Amino acid sequence: MINNPYELAMNISGILDNKKAENITILKVDHLTSITDYFVIASGRSAQAVHTLYEEVTDKLAEKNVFPRRNDGVRDSRWIVLDYASVIVHLFHPEERQFYNIERLWNDGTNVVEFVSVEEQAK
Repeated sequence: MINNPYELAMNISGILDNKKAENITILKVDHLTSITDYFVIASGRSAQAVHTLYEEVTDKLAEKNVFPRRNDGVRDSRWIVLDYASVIVHLFHPEERQFYNIERLWNDGTNVVEFVSVEEQAK
């Protein structure tokens, strides 16, 4: 059972990390907007990889009876957005991530949440 937004954001980040997502970033944005508490942002190496990340997140969370309210971008798989209410997930193709650079828009210098990947933990 996932009980709070922080736990959901960390759970999603872990799923993405296990599926080899790149550049996973968690931003706490509840003080900047009323639409959500966290953004989880990650990249896949290709449109197919982005689509695979989408499938993995939605499948793993569905096993825990957690479903997105809506999603967008699945067809092209260049920028997929999953809306889990308290957490919004942005899955990017590297070119779109660089172009839109949403971290720059939403990072206020104090709201990056630490996430340590499995590879970093092993070091």
